[in-house]
Amino acid sequence: MPIASVPDKPALEGLEAKWGGSWEEAGTYRFDRSSSTRENIYSIDTPPPTASGSLHIGHVFSYTHTDVIARFQRMRGKSVFYPMGWDDNGLPTERRVQNYYGVRCDPSLHYSPDFVAPFEGGDGKSTKAADQLPISRRNFIELCERLTIEDEKQFEALWRTLGLSVDWTQTYRTIGPDSLVTSQSAFLGNVERGEAYQAMAPTLWDVTFRTAVAQAELEDKEVPAAYHRVSFLKPDGSTIEIETTRPELLPACVALVAHPDDERYKHLFGTSVRTPLFDVEVPVLAHHLAQKDKGSGIAMICTFGDVTDVVWWRELDLPNRAIMGFDGRIIAEVPEAIVSEAGQAAYAQLAGKTVFSAKQAVVELLRASGDLIGEPRPIVHAVKFFEKGDKPLEIVSTRQWYIRNGARDEKLRARLLSHGNDLEWHPEFMRVRYENWVNGLTGDWLISRQRFFGVPLPVWYPLDADANPVFDAPILATREMLPVDPSSEAAPGYAADQRGQAGGFVGEVDVMDTWATSSLTPQLAGGWERDPELFDLVYPFSLRPQGQDIIRTWLFSTLLRSELEHGMSPWKHAALSGFIVDPDRKKMSKSKGNVVTPAGMLEQHGSDAVRYWAASSRLGTDAAFDPMNPTQIKIGRRLAIKILNASKFILSFEGAADAPVTEPIDRSMLAGLAAVVTQSSTAFDNYDHARALETSESFFWTFCDDYLELVKERAYGETGPAQASAVAALRTALSTLLRLFAPFVPFATEEAWSWSNDGSVHRASWPTADELATPEAGDPALLDLASRALTGIRRAKTDAKASQKTAVSSAVISGIASHVGLLTQAAADLQAVGRIAELTFVEGSELAVTSIVLATVSES
Repeated sequence: MPIASVPDKPALEGLEAKWGGSWEEAGTYRFDRSSSTRENIYSIDTPPPTASGSLHIGHVFSYTHTDVIARFQRMRGKSVFYPMGWDDNGLPTERRVQNYYGVRCDPSLHYSPDFVAPFEGGDGKSTKAADQLPISRRNFIELCERLTIEDEKQFEALWRTLGLSVDWTQTYRTIGPDSLVTSQSAFLGNVERGEAYQAMAPTLWDVTFRTAVAQAELEDKEVPAAYHRVSFLKPDGSTIEIETTRPELLPACVALVAHPDDERYKHLFGTSVRTPLFDVEVPVLAHHLAQKDKGSGIAMICTFGDVTDVVWWRELDLPNRAIMGFDGRIIAEVPEAIVSEAGQAAYAQLAGKTVFSAKQAVVELLRASGDLIGEPRPIVHAVKFFEKGDKPLEIVSTRQWYIRNGARDEKLRARLLSHGNDLEWHPEFMRVRYENWVNGLTGDWLISRQRFFGVPLPVWYPLDADANPVFDAPILATREMLPVDPSSEAAPGYAADQRGQAGGFVGEVDVMDTWATSSLTPQLAGGWERDPELFDLVYPFSLRPQGQDIIRTWLFSTLLRSELEHGMSPWKHAALSGFIVDPDRKKMSKSKGNVVTPAGMLEQHGSDAVRYWAASSRLGTDAAFDPMNPTQIKIGRRLAIKILNASKFILSFEGAADAPVTEPIDRSMLAGLAAVVTQSSTAFDNYDHARALETSESFFWTFCDDYLELVKERAYGETGPAQASAVAALRTALSTLLRLFAPFVPFATEEAWSWSNDGSVHRASWPTADELATPEAGDPALLDLASRALTGIRRAKTDAKASQKTAVSSAVISGIASHVGLLTQAAADLQAVGRIAELTFVEGSELAVTSIVLATVSES
């Protein structure tokens, strides 16, 4: 690229469009595999943002952190593999499509090739699900694909405006054909190796979305409830009292349980009691999870009230009397254990009711029977919710697909912990969050979802002579069939007309959890099985950047899939960004309504300014953001403008950058800058980009405010060694500073770089201390002393109520002997900038301007 002319008035406005287009045209950030080797590649497993809705300021925050690392590594000479993916399947996309088009999916409906959505652009807030137009699954999926593609275009435009140095030729969609093949192939491998299996088991279930929920998707919310004290009948006619917040689950009660060491109940272990209302005999058992200080100290076990019930049910080998339906209502079928006429009549009053209504009905029945002791006692307690749901989760028995995750396999758990230990965590304290999650796993990973827009599970089931599915003999797709949708394609070895027929087959209709695809981002981006040469180059990846809140989901699941498939960790480093919090230190989230969208900020302040704000925060540290007073963004804009203006000023001096640097103050400045380069490089090597920025910025302001002022008169002066030394030092410093700032403010630095250099600053080499070495080493202390002396001269003029341009007849600077001796080497520059005719140095206790005599009018 030819050297550009320096504009009369440099400005930030328009630089994003100017340089964004130039970078794309020149392929500045393109990954060149032809010149890459495994040793010189730096590969990034970039988080694929959910392509549903809009990006928020938290995205800008964390993705900027990744980008500054990518830019640094590229300038360090690495061949950077920096792809971008779009996470466009799953529930968030479905909800957005429902709201946007006013539709909902009904798989029982036939496909309509001429379907037109009732409207576009709706927010769905004024319509209920029942008011949305039901459409076929295929029509619904087509709308999902259409909207995500449009969302992805907007996301890409914003990322380009922000200046992400992504290689846009390396992109993928989690629902695209390649991703479907990769996800289904990995799943088949899990099944073939015995790592994936199907089971009928208690399942956390969201009644609103009618789908299973995995352990990693849970969220605790405080909700009001009440303890109900209820009496059970012992064989001798006396009663035992329990307290429960779920009296509606009494017909599902299978046991009472107390702590093994609880003296109050030890004598009852091994006996039985009968439930109130339903008259079912249940055992009294011991288990260490029972809490002696909670309620009456003895609890009823129901199938299933909460996750502890599931643990008790499994470990105590209890029967399953589940009564909760997928719709959150009590099922009509009476549990077999309820045989009494009165019990069946009581159950009939609950069948079909919601949890709330069933609870009210049971309480009234208990009052009438005298089995409710006192009145319910109000409490507030934590209840499990689906992170995207607004109703408490229920636990229902369903047939689902699972992947083994170490919860019941100590050897696998140990390998996962070992990988976590070998991984370099930035910051280090995040490691314990991963370890706590792995050690706290209670069940295998549930990966099947009862949704529509997702990766189909590549499985069919044979039908017996009565057309019932034989779930224990699943038919797996062959690799050659992928991608495949079993709901519309025939099983291998069968004809299409055998679907649903006795002796035929039925296709699996569930899809994979979105994390089951996202957990394969290294394989998706790296071309696993699709492009083995690329995969061998980039895998394992150098870096996994992500938010700290998805360590348990994305980071863990990706590491798990890599261990199962490859027996290794998928990356060498993990960089965890903090949260964005509002001025009240509350995490910003859509649910709290305090999210700030970034488009307006980028337009108002400029991308460099916003990037500066993001890069000022260290990894793992939360950052407060006040959109009404974005102080850090304003500071960043001031820095970017100063870079442009300082560059223009330096380039106005006539001279060459390769001239000998002979003057002590010039050598001092370069020595100080060499130390900055070393410190900044070390900070980047330690994944502390904020420290690198802070170090460079601190030097830059001293450079502009003091050094430039000290040497500008000499740089403007007559041609000679001293003038050439100043210009060479300035130009060398400018080249170094532009490269130091390039990862943080890429637009301003590229603009300034173009005024005196061919090519892009982002393809220039990262500066080294050796570049700044001079034949005679400079003393960094000299520039500091000269800066302090200059400050003293300015202050003395201000105290005398004189302009800084006022001439000075004489001035005296005092200081300790070593300082004075060193400072005399900058005497000529101090005299020039201070307009001092006679400058004297004397020994004293501290560095100070002890005397200054302003010139008279005639003298000046």
